[in-house]
Amino acid sequence: MRDSVRRNMPLFPMGIVTKLTELTPRQIRYYEEQGLIKPARTKGNQRLFSFNDVDRLLEIKALMEKGVNIAGVKEVLSRPKAPLSEPVQPLAESESRRDLSEEELHRLLKRQLNELPVRPGQQHLIQGELSRFFH
Repeated sequence: MRDSVRRNMPLFPMGIVTKLTELTPRQIRYYEEQGLIKPARTKGNQRLFSFNDVDRLLEIKALMEKGVNIAGVKEVLSRPKAPLSEPVQPLAESESRRDLSEEELHRLLKRQLNELPVRPGQQHLIQGELSRFFH
């Protein structure tokens, strides 16, 4: 049996999934309503979750704990994942970075800091790291 088939087999009832993920049944139903997961159903209409469903729930939980809202979670999960087997290509000699002067680095960091998306009333985490460069 192939691993992809095995990982997609609906095996776990709601009670087991809540223990594995430490999510409440209500949270799991909400993520299903939002289209983030699609568990299989038995003839009695009970949800059965696969390993992939559990992994997805753990990924959703991690994003939510980082402060990402449901729209952000949908956006992140809809992005195609880069293949893991694809090797990273080093930069060609012509593409290699040159050393930045202190002033160029300062301008680049300041521009990046100003372009960061921030929720109203919150600072981006990187601001604390970059603010030490700007007095």
